[in-house]
Amino acid sequence: MTAAARTEAARLPEVDVLVVEDDATVAEVVAAYLAREGYRVRRATDGPAAVAAARERLPDLVLLDLMLPGFDGYEVHRRIRDLGEVPVIMLTARGEEGDRILGLEVGADDSVTKPFSPRELVMRAASVLRRS
Repeated sequence: MTAAARTEAARLPEVDVLVVEDDATVAEVVAAYLAREGYRVRRATDGPAAVAAARERLPDLVLLDLMLPGFDGYEVHRRIRDLGEVPVIMLTARGEEGDRILGLEVGADDSVTKPFSPRELVMRAASVLRRS
């Protein structure tokens, strides 16, 4: 754990992050990096499961893949935001500028294109949480 991450984790005790990703390997790596930095991590692999998890307990942050089974990340984002103000970082495999911009236009707090550095994603998560 980096010194900055330790400070952030101490400042934000028991921060609940919902990782919504249908690629098990990506979800596992992201969850491991977040857990190592002190975040409590829940995972969902499709749109309906993500919304159900958010209804059960509204997370402090959502890391949201755009391409999901059930319904896409844009729909998940809309439904979770209907439940409350939750910061969202969109994860997309689409490298097109238009896709990244659309995520921000619909209200995402940040957007990251795959493949990404898990360490950078954790730092972006900490940054978004500081601003929320």
